[in-house]
Amino acid sequence: MTRYHGKCVFSGVAKGQIKVIENAMASAMQVRAENAKAEWQLLINAKAEADKQLRELFAKTKQEVGEELANIIDVQRLMLIDGDLNDCIEALIKDESLTATEAVRRAGKEFSEIFTALGDPYMKARSADVIDVTNRLLAQLSGIGDLHELFSNTIIVAEDLMPSQTLTLDRAKISAFVLRKGSSNSHTAILARSLGIPCLAHSDIPIDKALEGKAAIVDSEEGILYVEPDEISSFEADKKIERINLEKKSLEEMCDKETITKSGKKIALYANIGEADDIPAVLRNGAEGIGLFRSEFLYLCKNNYPTENELFRAYRKALEAMDGKHVIARTLDIGADKTANYFNLESEENPALGLRGIRVCIENEQVFRTQLRAIYRASAYGNIAIMFPMISSVWEVEYCKEQVAKVQAELKNEGIEAGEVKLGIMIETPAAAMISDSLAKEVDFFSVGTNDLTQYTLAVDRQSSKIDRFYDPHHPAILKMLAIIAENASRNGIWAGICGELAADPKLTKTFIDMGYKELSVSPSYIPGLRKLIREMA
Repeated sequence: MTRYHGKCVFSGVAKGQIKVIENAMASAMQVRAENAKAEWQLLINAKAEADKQLRELFAKTKQEVGEELANIIDVQRLMLIDGDLNDCIEALIKDESLTATEAVRRAGKEFSEIFTALGDPYMKARSADVIDVTNRLLAQLSGIGDLHELFSNTIIVAEDLMPSQTLTLDRAKISAFVLRKGSSNSHTAILARSLGIPCLAHSDIPIDKALEGKAAIVDSEEGILYVEPDEISSFEADKKIERINLEKKSLEEMCDKETITKSGKKIALYANIGEADDIPAVLRNGAEGIGLFRSEFLYLCKNNYPTENELFRAYRKALEAMDGKHVIARTLDIGADKTANYFNLESEENPALGLRGIRVCIENEQVFRTQLRAIYRASAYGNIAIMFPMISSVWEVEYCKEQVAKVQAELKNEGIEAGEVKLGIMIETPAAAMISDSLAKEVDFFSVGTNDLTQYTLAVDRQSSKIDRFYDPHHPAILKMLAIIAENASRNGIWAGICGELAADPKLTKTFIDMGYKELSVSPSYIPGLRKLIREMA
């Protein structure tokens, strides 16, 4: 038996078999390569696997729907070995010292734009083929391609995982995450908590394929990973799992209770989700609504922009499942660690301070309007609100409201029914916190994203494991800002909530309620315990 250690991200105990994911995060974030020869070999391996996948897909498509449609796949295979495309990738790797991932991304963007600019419908179709092929290569290079073959109880071991990778997992087969790097405040960590999956970060386990398939136990309560555990460790893990299950069962009675303190203060206890498929957990844990529907997750697992109808169906599904309960949809918050290659966002020295959140929507108006149209169409089927992320100025809110007005007018002219939709913003920057009095006059509610508010206030990259100890959401500056935000919301007659991870911190629950926060939105698994805590408060 071998022990490895890490930092608890989500508490729990799980047993399973190890699946090692290599190149999961480094290849996705790194631009410059140290070894061009090694990067070229990575590309060759990725191309071989992509070609194998396309051959299998061609055979399956030909058998199931005929040769005519299968030929579309064959075109992509030809594109994969296209001399010009490969020459461009090779030059970027060998002459400009780019990583294989960055070279494929840039070459794909360049060739896609060339085909699109030609204007011919046939050439535009080839542009889509380039995007599909390069995305397939990027999936292999980033490790996404390794995530499809999992054991029945898989313990994922990786350097780190991108949100898009986590979303491709078969959740029914995942029992735990163990990350070499990562941060307890990263989006991967947030996803693990949202899924209720035990997770360790900052672990000392090597990323070694020799570990593949070995039996293991993750005890994130103790911060330990046991590889090939002995009988005593296995027995102790079983006892802990039984105890955790009993604790969960004892909290089930909280699911149907009202979230109210003994003195009569009513709190809306909502859930954070990434997609409509998360709603069973929302309902099972007794959430009173959805305080954060992360719309970007509807984009992260796709090879191209989702259509208005695809987005509409996702929002409608959530609204119908919630059956009249409040759903707050955050518009696209992409950028930084949440990337979709087809957005063709340029690499930035400091992506957390670059094009992300509402800035992406302002720079891509059609993408923004597509989201708004989908949400307003869905509003006819339930109780939905919109909130805009990463706001720092009043003019940004004014821009959002102008686009909303245009969309409303369009739908009315088209005879499409829409319901009433409240508008809110996320307070995630110190700028927004300090001008929250002015911002409150423009919207119906605030929702504080404490993860980014902490990051930007303390100048601490929440993705960096090296400075994780400097990330302090209890810092007096954060608490003062939270008090200011709540006060300004109350003064202007709007409500304020918290949807960042801090909302689930039991040490601050009473503080938030005393400040005047009316809503807390957390990962579904936290709801029963948080409700019990609130009901026991004076």
